[in-house]
Amino acid sequence: MAVMDADGLLSRSARGAMNRLSEFVHVCAIYLGIAVLVTMVLGATVPSLREQAKQIHEALLIALQPDGLKQDMLASYGAHTGSAGQGRSPTPAFDFRSALVDSMAGRHVAGITSAQNQALRSYIARKYRIAHSVAGALINTAFTEARARGLDPQLVLAVIAIESRYNPYAESHVGAQGLMQVMTRVHKDKFEALNEDPIAALNPLANIKVGVQILYDCIKRRGSVQGGLYCYVGATGPSDGGYGAKVLAERRRIALASGIPVEP
Repeated sequence: MAVMDADGLLSRSARGAMNRLSEFVHVCAIYLGIAVLVTMVLGATVPSLREQAKQIHEALLIALQPDGLKQDMLASYGAHTGSAGQGRSPTPAFDFRSALVDSMAGRHVAGITSAQNQALRSYIARKYRIAHSVAGALINTAFTEARARGLDPQLVLAVIAIESRYNPYAESHVGAQGLMQVMTRVHKDKFEALNEDPIAALNPLANIKVGVQILYDCIKRRGSVQGGLYCYVGATGPSDGGYGAKVLAERRRIALASGIPVEP
């Protein structure tokens, strides 16, 4: 009888061990399947992410390199983006480094006081967590380009705030890039008119110039700022999803913070 009990205990122990082993193998199979799935997903997405990171890195180097080096880098960069094959050589027309130097020296556009400029810089730098020097460079560029088109500069600053929160390397799920979220596939001609490749959308100065041109065209086509914002965001239905209201509200906040009157 004792022998039979021992045999039964041994049998139960063996079955328990087999069950635990089976459960372990089952769990391992599940995790192995998850690992394979993750590997497949990463294999499909990482190359494109790596290419985007490379483009952003190269654009940043171009923006901040001294002029002597920048020309060589732009020529090389053009070869990567295909411009060399088209017989067109990009030029350093949008020197973000120089814009930063001007900003750091306290130089600002005419028509506003130093106190207004400082207040505007502080508001944008603090709210959107960017360097004061960068805020100054972007403000100077926005004022220059907007005035050249007869637009309110603070409207342009508000569009940048809503579109990208002042991230010059932002990219939307549909491919809109940069500060003003320019659709480079749609507006390739505007970059070509500046003797630039669409990748220049990642250069803050070029992005603002092209973005202001698009905004100006939209306002002119629709006949009002509200209609222009509806056009700019690409709304197709009866509503723009509150985009225009957000931009105009931010423009009011910018004007209040800076003490600069809103231009009609």
